[in-house]
Amino acid sequence: MAEELLFQKDASREQIYQQIIPQIHSLNKDEPDLVAKLANTAAALKQAFNFFWVGFYLVKGTELVLGPFQGPIACTRIAKGKGVCGTAWKEERTILVPDVNAFPGHIACSAASRSEIVVPIIRDGEVVAVLDVDSDQLKDFTEVDQKGLETICAEIPWG
Repeated sequence: MAEELLFQKDASREQIYQQIIPQIHSLNKDEPDLVAKLANTAAALKQAFNFFWVGFYLVKGTELVLGPFQGPIACTRIAKGKGVCGTAWKEERTILVPDVNAFPGHIACSAASRSEIVVPIIRDGEVVAVLDVDSDQLKDFTEVDQKGLETICAEIPWG
């Protein structure tokens, strides 16, 4: 088990993703507990990028329910199709939002959140969770983040 995440702090985001993805995979590959896997993944992303908020919402019936996260307190339940998270779940696609105030129906769990990216986690053709990452900076996420986060989500062993 790793005791710390190793990455070059002054590297580009793309380089940091390249450095941390294998480490996150290593943390998760032999861990049987889903909560532990999600918790360490959220912690690794928070440590590497210092995002304002990083966490998972798990599909439970007709709602997304708050799972492991790093950051200030958050909304605990989100309906399918509501806000960025619920929309990513409904549409089964990553949603990158440069300015959350311009997103129709955005759910403001924190007024400090300015931009957001949400990646659905799909297993056996169904969305089982979403990874939600918020920044306190406008336009903080790019296709580099989308590619890196989608790779991380695809590699999380589910179950």
